[in-house]
Amino acid sequence: MSLDGALARIDAGLDASLARLFDLIRLKSISADPAYRDEVRRAGEWCTRELASLGFEATLRDTPGHPIVVAHWTGDVANPDRHVLFYGHYDVQPVDPLNLWNADPFAPKIEDRDGVTVITGRGSADDKGQLLIFVEACRALIAEEGRLPVKVTVLLEGEEESGSPSLEPFLEANAAELSHDLALICDTNMWDRGRPAITASLRGLVGEAVTIRCADRDLHSGLFGGPAWNPIRVLTKILASLHDDTGRVTLPGFYDGVPEVPDEVRASWETLGTSTESFLSPVGLKSLAGEAGLSVLEQVWARPTCEFNGVVGGYTGDGFKTVLPAKASAKVSFRLVGHQDPAKIRAAFRERVRAMLPPDAEVEFHPHGGSPGFAMPYDSPWLKAGLSALSEEWATPAVVIGGGGSIPVGEAFQRILSMPSLFVGFGLDDDRIHSPNEKYDLESFHKGLRSWARILTKLGE
Repeated sequence: MSLDGALARIDAGLDASLARLFDLIRLKSISADPAYRDEVRRAGEWCTRELASLGFEATLRDTPGHPIVVAHWTGDVANPDRHVLFYGHYDVQPVDPLNLWNADPFAPKIEDRDGVTVITGRGSADDKGQLLIFVEACRALIAEEGRLPVKVTVLLEGEEESGSPSLEPFLEANAAELSHDLALICDTNMWDRGRPAITASLRGLVGEAVTIRCADRDLHSGLFGGPAWNPIRVLTKILASLHDDTGRVTLPGFYDGVPEVPDEVRASWETLGTSTESFLSPVGLKSLAGEAGLSVLEQVWARPTCEFNGVVGGYTGDGFKTVLPAKASAKVSFRLVGHQDPAKIRAAFRERVRAMLPPDAEVEFHPHGGSPGFAMPYDSPWLKAGLSALSEEWATPAVVIGGGGSIPVGEAFQRILSMPSLFVGFGLDDDRIHSPNEKYDLESFHKGLRSWARILTKLGE
């Protein structure tokens, strides 16, 4: 295919692409607020029409919540043996507090911010700008040769910002239609301005609330302190047992399925300039608390954790009350990586708690969440193709990064559709997504367009 011709079309048509993005941003597709239900649907209809105008077989599918756009390219392709699924979302976050915006959040424009040209408006980065650059890249490729490098299916969700309640049932009901070679997910960031990245790993989550009870009521510590079991003492001893002196989690089998980071990937992370000081000093800290001997980026991107998110017991009001409380509670979360099994992690935690209970103690567990991590193998040919395409466009080596949190759609594609995902986005940390005055760099939009044209071409080779 003539990639150079498509790139030239992208450059020449940038103003028209921006005009289409502005049309989409003007639609107030706030999925979490029922008052905007019709506006969300109009945004879905807009996306459906645009894809159909390019030659996609596009439909708007109803769900119990907001509709989902599904579009299939049925025209000619350079490599019919490759089929990708592109995912984005056309809904946006609420704009409150409105008084903190510098202008109408649904009146997009181009402006200068601190010497950088940006696109402003709710959804400019999350995720309307990100999804539209893929669509516009397809527009240029189709216009240049009347075909795409690979088969493409587009899936655009209208509920991502309100928890995606309809997505997994929709994937399960339409798995045969949607499961292909590779998912392309655009809802992520670059490493920094000018340095593209692919997010190859995300952490899963297991949460547990645990309550330990001993006596049938609060007790006077002068009368019962010593002979009676104190549930705070029991609970804190259990929590303290979960880490050893090197910061490793002590549950049996906890590290089963945790992949090793290749030396070349670890070396590339060392070039990114993130030190213990640069990472921790902005929050008033200066020493690493995780596993000994690992860098801050490896701890956040590639290692599992056990953290205590809340501990409650006894009297916590003003003054002093000398009691042995009847109960004590904690909320414990585990971030998972690679192929760690959430069910096994939960079972191991509960077994540890029960094994350390004294005879007079009882325990209750309340689960919260249970999703595995996501990992694209570092030697994946899909990953290598994406990195190569990005490096060519941005004239700097693209980097493989990880995410300390979770993006559930990647795990859902992996679990339900048996399909790997390539997370490629062009957002920046200062885009103010979910906040007033959201923006998307014009460079991210323009070079993102060109990057997707390169990636699709590379995937077809």
